[in-house]
Parts: sequence; structure tokens; C-alpha cells
Amino acid sequence: MCIECLKLPPLHRHCDLPAKIVIMASEASSSKGEFDIYQTYRKILDDEEMSPPLAAILSLSQLMVESNAGTMFELVKELHDGAEELKRHTTNPISLNAGCELFIAFVTLFPHESDSFAELKTELVKQGQKYAKEAISYRNKIAELMLDFIKDDSVILTHSYSRVVMRALLHAHKTKRISVYVTEARPRGLGVKTHEVLTAVGIPCTVVLDSAVAYVMDKVDFVLVGSEAVVESGGLINAVGSNQMAIIAKAAHKPFYALAESYKFHRLFPLSQYDLPTHNPSILSFPSLPPRPFVTPPTTSGVSPPIAKSGIDESLNVTPTSSSERSMSAEMTAKNPDVDYTRPDLISLVFSDVGILTPEAISQYLVAMFAG
Repeated sequence: MCIECLKLPPLHRHCDLPAKIVIMASEASSSKGEFDIYQTYRKILDDEEMSPPLAAILSLSQLMVESNAGTMFELVKELHDGAEELKRHTTNPISLNAGCELFIAFVTLFPHESDSFAELKTELVKQGQKYAKEAISYRNKIAELMLDFIKDDSVILTHSYSRVVMRALLHAHKTKRISVYVTEARPRGLGVKTHEVLTAVGIPCTVVLDSAVAYVMDKVDFVLVGSEAVVESGGLINAVGSNQMAIIAKAAHKPFYALAESYKFHRLFPLSQYDLPTHNPSILSFPSLPPRPFVTPPTTSGVSPPIAKSGIDESLNVTPTSSSERSMSAEMTAKNPDVDYTRPDLISLVFSDVGILTPEAISQYLVAMFAG
């Protein structure tokens, strides 16, 4: 089967996935010949165009190739175990979860007339790889759908760095004049990467402070963001800061559009930020401080304790930092979330390879997709 796959003509430089996965699988195997699903997953992600859900689908496909399962029950159990292994090594498993869910549902619901389980497993592997190969083109479909909503001389606000958003902007740039504001997106600063790519191709682009989103909102025509996952409520999980952008866009009566490949549709129904799988007690927690010593109040009424010229109580013994030193430490950054949840009522439309959907339509699509 793999030899036949290698004969398939590549659609573009990222589409020769069957050949790539075979090479990665052999490299990820240990000296004992054991398949390491996480190492395979990491090697697939070395390709910058590959997103976590697709990498998870390809990794699980290769797990089936390596599997010795003799029944469907054993195979599905191995897939669940493989998915758990991937999640265990990932601090933010949301988009990875979406890919794993989709692939396991596909295997479970796959219609077949095979005479033997070996033939069925071979067909499942072939179809899984075929899906991943086709899924690479989904961003192009989304970019084409988005094109009609981008008018000449549009001013667009985007957030951080998103592969599908970049594809849409670069596609629009071929035929239309556009200008882009992009948030810095701290702490990783991926907005700077967006700025570099857009500027290199001639798209006017300005980086905006995360705290200046409200300031710039009146200058833009609409907001365009990517996604880590689109959930059953029709809401969006994306890089932290997306939610506040949506709130400000709603207040300013500006459309807020989300772009999402269908393999990022996730059976998850968060009601708040604290329902996300990535939330844990350490996020935004207060540090444990030693108890303050008891200070006897002054006996003279009407006399205040002495105040330093800086306006800081000298008893606090605080040494002011210089402006160059006033930045978040790694410990401070670690206490902040990587992603946030945007409610469906703040989202105008979701552009996907399956069409242009309202947030309300997302739930219906998810039910149909996982019901077979």
C-alpha cells in the first residue's frame, strides 16, 4: 500500500504525506522496533504548515500501520491509548484533541464490506492518509470563501499568527489592496511574525499593542482571527486576547470573523474561561506571601507615619526598578493562560472548508459529523 501511495502525484510541496509519514515512523521507532507515537507527532510538526490536529491524525494512522490488533475493539483501544499518550505530553491539547476525536470517530463509524480485519485495517489507514492529504487544501478553500468579504482598501485587524488567516490575507493580496493591523500577542509575540511575513510580500502592516485594541478598533473594517478549536456552542478557542478583541469589536459594531478548518471542530461545551481543558489552579493565582509583622500604631493622634519622598512607605523597604527592568518574569508569564474562549454571540461568522457558518450552525454540524 505504501508503494502505491508513493506513486501518487503531489498536489503541492506539503501534500506527499504518505511518503513523509513512512519516513518519520521509521525514524521514531526505537532500537527495539517499538513505535513511538509522540516522537512521530513531533517530527510531523517540524513542518511549519502542519497543524496539531492533522499531525495527530497522521500519527494515529501510522499507529494503525504498526498495530498488531486482531479485532476492531483492540484497535480502537490502541487508538484511545495513543491519543492519551499525545495529550499527556502536551500542555495545550485542545486542537490535538479535536484531531484525535475526529479520527477515532471516523474509524469507529467507517462503513465497510471487508472480508477480513486485515483488509479493513489497510483500508482505514489508506482513508486516514487520504483525508490528511486532502485536508492540506482546506486553507485554500477557506481563503476563497473569505475573498468575497474582503473589499478593496479593506483595513483588517488580526491577532497573533494563524496559518489559515495568513493564507486568506495572502490570497486577497493577489487581487485587492488591503492593510493589516496585528496585535503583538504577548507573551510569545507571534504578531511580529505576522508583520514580517505580510511586510515581505508588500502588504502594509502595523503591530499594535495588546492593550491598544480598543484604540485601533475604529480604524478597521473587521476583525479576522484563526482558531485552535471551534466548540459545540459555536464559540471559539484561540490565542489569549481573542476574547477581548471580540468584546471590543461587538461594542464598536465591527464584524468579528473566525477562520477554522473542519478538523478543528471540537465536541467541547465550555461555559466560561475556567471550563477550558487548559485551565488549572496555578493560572492567575496569587503568590503565597509571608505574614506581615504586627506594627504598633502611633500613640500620638493626628500624626501620620513618615512617607518617603518617592511616595512609598519606607517600612515596605521597596527598591524601585528601572524602566528597562520593568517586564514580566518567566514565573509571571507562566501564571497566565495561553488561550481563551470567545462566546458565540460575539462571533459574526465562521469560515470553514464546509462553508460559511453561523455560530448556531456549528452545533448542528458537529452532531451530524459525529453521528456518522
